Amino acid sequence: MIRVGVIGCGYWGTNLLRNFAEGASCGLAAASDLVAERLAVAKRRYPGVKAAADAAALIEDPAIDAVAIATPVSTHYELALRALQAGKHVLVEKPLAAKSEEGKHLVEEAERRGLTLMVDHTFLYTDSVRLIRELIHGGELGELYYYDSVRINLGLFQHDVNVVWDLAAHDLSILEYVVPQRIRAVSATGLTHVPGSPEDIAYLTLHYDDSLIGHLHVNWLAPVKIRRTVIGGSRRMVVYDELEPSEKVKIYDRGITVEEGSEEAYQLLIGYRAGDMLAPQIGLTEALKGVVSEFARCIETGARPRTGGPEGLRVVRLLEAAGRSMANKGAPIEVPDEG
Repeated sequence: MIRVGVIGCGYWGTNLLRNFAEGASCGLAAASDLVAERLAVAKRRYPGVKAAADAAALIEDPAIDAVAIATPVSTHYELALRALQAGKHVLVEKPLAAKSEEGKHLVEEAERRGLTLMVDHTFLYTDSVRLIRELIHGGELGELYYYDSVRINLGLFQHDVNVVWDLAAHDLSILEYVVPQRIRAVSATGLTHVPGSPEDIAYLTLHYDDSLIGHLHVNWLAPVKIRRTVIGGSRRMVVYDELEPSEKVKIYDRGITVEEGSEEAYQLLIGYRAGDMLAPQIGLTEALKGVVSEFARCIETGARPRTGGPEGLRVVRLLEAAGRSMANKGAPIEVPDEG
């Protein structure tokens, strides 16, 4: 049984506590939080768990095999590095770190010590996203034209990261997983409407080498919560709605056909295809359960996680490119093809 300590007992940390407590290969052994009330709640729910206000005590505990970090992004690097140096396997809430230099150091440290470093890019463990990847990699959608996502809601405002690092990180991790092509450059614009706070609304355009284009709209100031993605291909199109209770992925046999006219070779005829819609049955298992299972499997076998350190570092580099683009009024920023 892998003994896990969770650092951070807030909203997401509470979910991690529950899933590790219920995991077949993991056992929840300890919890840490600077807020006494949160720690007290964790202690009441899991009476056998060690509770410590100081994360260092949890990290240095020889009875702990692995650490899960669900704290503000600015603390990820320091906590993850200390855990790796203490010989612990590490699961970090997204994003991996606040800077690519920090993320690179964590990846190198984990590899040098032979430890599992994994990032909690949760959506990659949903059956919906796995299905979309299969459709794309299997050629079911044909040539990809676009990925268009809207991820908006009212709050929750973050103090140490902007809306791009909070919300766009999800779509960037999904894109890197489901699309074979690599994002080459990022253009982004964003604004803040709360004095002294980071950007609360942003638009990102993702550039590829071919005709594929990505567009992300993220917003903390929307009156409704929307989590909808449309993926267009030459053969089929997909609508993915995370908030749908059952039919989260719908596949449309719709699109256009382009043929040369018979009278003049340069004239093109555009035909419209309106076929059926298919909504495959998709499992509704909690994605975080898959994250915990993957973390345990990789610790036990030494396998590389689906969302390991290098994948997490790649997302951080994309987020940094978006930040530099926003600072330069939307100028495209190339993304290094590494990590």
